[in-house]
Amino acid sequence: METCIIKSPLGFTKIVGDVDGITQVTVLNPEEKETDIIPIELEECATQLQEYFEGIRTEFSLKLNAQGTDFQKRVWDALEQIPYGKTTSYLDLSKMLGDVKAIRAVANANGKNPLWIIVPCHRVIGSNGSLTGYAGGLHRKKWLIEHESPYKQQSLF
Repeated sequence: METCIIKSPLGFTKIVGDVDGITQVTVLNPEEKETDIIPIELEECATQLQEYFEGIRTEFSLKLNAQGTDFQKRVWDALEQIPYGKTTSYLDLSKMLGDVKAIRAVANANGKNPLWIIVPCHRVIGSNGSLTGYAGGLHRKKWLIEHESPYKQQSLF
């Protein structure tokens, strides 16, 4: 497994993967040191993440190899169907997966998503429109949703 750390507007980001695909993208809270050399297996992921943060990329095109249960993988696949700039609720995600009663299990699988930003768990909000739990911290979730919003706040000055 190869690993690198890149700098992003939300902190340092760790990328893990190999020739079989990207297995993990996580945000790191403590100050980390940026990797001097990015392994070839991770270069495309690092490039696409930078393009996302620069506002150039709205979809990722990467070979992914997330490790999880079959149910978790179904939830993560459903997350990838949420369009850039849109949000959905945990309830609606549960309905999309065919079991409205699975809302807690869906929320739990969402929280275990190992591919931060690439599998857009940040696009899932509470039924009342509130920002609810986010492994990377609610301030990051808010930033990501605002970053993807088609309605950008304009400066008056």
